[in-house]
Formats: sequence, C-alpha cells, structure tokens
Amino acid sequence: MPPTLPPPDEPPAAVIFRHNLFKLSEVFITEQARHMRRYQPLYLGRLRHGAAPPGAESLAVADLAQRFALPLAGWQMLSRSIAPYERLLAGRRPAVLHAHFGIEGAYALPLAEKLGIPLITTFHGFDATLATAGFFASPAWAWYPLLRRRLARRGQLFLCASGFIRARLLAQGFPPERTQVHYIGVDCATITPRPPDAEEPVILHVARLVEVKGTAYLLRAFATLPPPARLVIIGDGPLRAQLARLAQECGVADRVDMLGALPHAEVLAWMRRAAILALPSVRTASGRVEGLGMVTLEAAATGVPAIGSALGGITETIIDGQTGFLIPERDPAALAARLGELLADTQLRRRLGDAARQRVAQTFNIVRQTSILESLYDEVRAR
Repeated sequence: MPPTLPPPDEPPAAVIFRHNLFKLSEVFITEQARHMRRYQPLYLGRLRHGAAPPGAESLAVADLAQRFALPLAGWQMLSRSIAPYERLLAGRRPAVLHAHFGIEGAYALPLAEKLGIPLITTFHGFDATLATAGFFASPAWAWYPLLRRRLARRGQLFLCASGFIRARLLAQGFPPERTQVHYIGVDCATITPRPPDAEEPVILHVARLVEVKGTAYLLRAFATLPPPARLVIIGDGPLRAQLARLAQECGVADRVDMLGALPHAEVLAWMRRAAILALPSVRTASGRVEGLGMVTLEAAATGVPAIGSALGGITETIIDGQTGFLIPERDPAALAARLGELLADTQLRRRLGDAARQRVAQTFNIVRQTSILESLYDEVRAR
C-alpha cells in the first residue's frame, strides 16, 4: 500500500517517539509538542504510562495485543523490529520523526528510513553521559552502544538539551554540523510569578529518586536547618525507602514530606508555595550527570530562586549569585549554608527570583523555542 499523504488543509504530522509514553517525570516532552502550531504531534511508542494530552493521538505497540501487551513490548525491545510501528501507522507517512532520547533515536532510525522521512533525535542527559557499561546493564538500553555510530552517521539532526550535552555528543563522534543546542523551555504564559504572600518556608525538591539527583545530600543539609523550614520532596524512584530511612536517622522525618510522583499541575502549585528549589545533583560512578534540570526553569518562571550543583547542564539554568546559587556537588555543608542564607533573607530571595523569571522569559520561553523547533523541522524536510 502506498503511503497516504494528509489533506492539504491539515498540518503535517510530527511523530513524537518515546518507548514509554506519558511518564509523569517527562512532562517536558508533551509540553513541547503541545506548543506546536504548524505540525500535528502524533505520539508513538511501546507502552503508555499515563493518559495522552487532551485531543492528542497516541499509538502504542501494546494496543496491538492488549492481553499480551508486556510480552509484545518486550519482544519489540529485543528484536528492534519496526513491523509493529508500521502496522500502527497503517500506511500513513508523517512529515518527520522526532525521537526523545538517544536510545529512541537508534530504534527509530530504521522506521524513519523505511518511511523516507527525516529523523530528529533530542538528547536529554543519561543518553549522552552514561558510561557504556551502564547501558549494557539494562536490557532496554543494551542495543544503544552498538547502534550509536550508525545513528550519528545517518540521523538528520541531533538536538541537545544543553551545551554540556552537545559537548558530550561531539566527544562521542556526532557530527558538529548536525548537532546543536535546543532548549525545550517552559510555558511562561501559564507559569506566572507567584504573589509574595503565597510563599511559605518550604524547600522544594522535584526529582526522580535516583542517585544522580543528590537527594541524600539535601536531606543531610536540611537536617542542620531549624524549624519552621520544611522540605517537600516530589517524585518517586528506587531510592524512596532508603531516603525515608535517612530522614528518620537525621531526625527530620517530621519536617520532610515525601509526596511521591504528582501530576504536573500539582507540582506547579507546590512551586508557588516554595521559598527555594533545590537540585543538588551529582555525577554518579556510572557517569550520569544532570543534562539540564528543567525543574529549575519552572521554578524560575514562578519567581522562585534555585540552588543547584555546579555540574552538567545546571550551570546553564542557574546563574550563580544572579538567579540562584551554585554549590559544589556532594557538599551538604555548602548546600546548608546557601539554604540558610536564602531562608533568612526575604529580599535576597525576591531579587534572585525576579532575575530568574526575567532570564527564563528571555531565553527559555517555550513558545519561541517550539517555533524554532518547527523551523528546524522545515529545514530537515527541505534537505
């Protein structure tokens, strides 16, 4: 069957490719797609971990055999067959295929080539920083080191969540002329500065509870701060129980709220209450480093100053002493000192928060950034 092209009055389709669709920790993917104006997003993946955005179309391998969804998804992961995706697309030929994360790019390359459309791959963090042995430790990622060079040769465009990520990709052999920084950005119209009276003595930490986020160092730093300061942790992950025990050992469990993963709207509501956002990320033994730190941008849009490690892409979202503070990684004393300084000085918090809001509106506005993305789609199609 020949590919069917969309009617001329319909916007061209951009396939948004992610193996695990609609994870609460990856709202930035759907937020970017939601702001497209000249392309229509079509989500494609193996499994859904949440609902698609209202009005959006999504296709998942799991739909092909719902009684055997997990075995079918596992087979696709191991075989790398594009047949399920071809069946889901049912003869449609989108304009572009946009894969999020390098692993997705490697899996999507044969599909893009079969459809005769360009492949754009966005790298977000671990996909550019994890050591090769770390990929082989996971069945879902094990193919990637073997396919990375092919992706670098044949992918049309590689977008990097930060300049730090771009430097890592260039060191891995990705072509400079097709590898560029593109900040996804945040919605500065929806996320507005909070009124001063909304602020509470809350230190907010929004992160997957994994080693790279440095949550253990934040708990140790917080343990040295007196009441009425509270620590609110939003996110889930394999270290949750261990971190809860650490809060008990540090004697601050009664002042630490571990809320688990929350919908994006609830995260933003907590952002408006927070005095400070903390992201004390670390470099792990496996090589993982924070690619950007989108949550620091959402805090900035809200007018909340952030404290983060002087590491990876965080240095591109926080300007030390101007929009927040950068501290050495794995240094609870330095983190506690900056947290205490900000909690004690309302005017300093407001000055840093106002500057953060101004900078995010100028550099990380998602409306402008998505318009640039659509222009990049145009360029790769024109080639």
